[in-house]
Amino acid sequence: MKRLAILTALVAVAATAQAAPETFIIDNNHTFPHFTYTHLGFSNQTQQFDKTSGKVVLDFADKSGSVDVTIDATSVHTGSALFNEHIQGEDYFDTAKYPTITFKSSKMTFNGDEPVSLSGNLTIKGVTQPVTLAITHFKCMPHPMLKVKACGANATATLKRSDFNMGKNVPYVGDEITLTLAIEVTKQPSAAQ
Repeated sequence: MKRLAILTALVAVAATAQAAPETFIIDNNHTFPHFTYTHLGFSNQTQQFDKTSGKVVLDFADKSGSVDVTIDATSVHTGSALFNEHIQGEDYFDTAKYPTITFKSSKMTFNGDEPVSLSGNLTIKGVTQPVTLAITHFKCMPHPMLKVKACGANATATLKRSDFNMGKNVPYVGDEITLTLAIEVTKQPSAAQ
C-alpha cells in the first residue's frame, strides 16, 4: 500500500511538472521580423529587422501562452545604406524618438496541441494598435546542437502603416503591409538547474 501511495505521488508530481508553463528566450540569430509592401506597383519589397529580443511562455496543458517581443527599429535592413537611413527618418519609423517596436500578446489561441493565432498590442512609432497574427507554422523539439527544448514559428498579419503615423507616399508606396514574425526560441533553464 505504501508503494502505491508513493507511485501515485510521483505520478502527480510528474503530471504537475509537465503541465507547468515553459519560458523560452528569443534566439536573435534566428529571429528576423520582416514586412512586405508594394513599391509603385512595380514589385513587392521585403525588408527585415536584424535585432530582436523577448520571451515566449507556453503552457501546452492549459492551451495558453504569451509572447513579448521587442524589435530594435534601428536594425532595419533594406540592403541599401541610404534607404536604411531614409526609412528610419521622421516620416517612417522615426527611430531617433522611437527606437523600438513592441508586440505584447494578450491571447494565444490553440487548435489541438498547436497555437494558431496571437492577439495583442503592436506599438510602432509610439502608436499602439490591436493586432492578431495568424500562426502559419509552428514546431517544438529538442534542439539538435544546443540540447535544450526549442520552438519556432511564423506568424503574420496585414496592417496599414498609416495607422501608425507612417503614411507618407501612399498610394505610391503601399499603405497595406504584411508583417511576418519569423521566430525561434530556446527554453530558459529553471532556477533549480
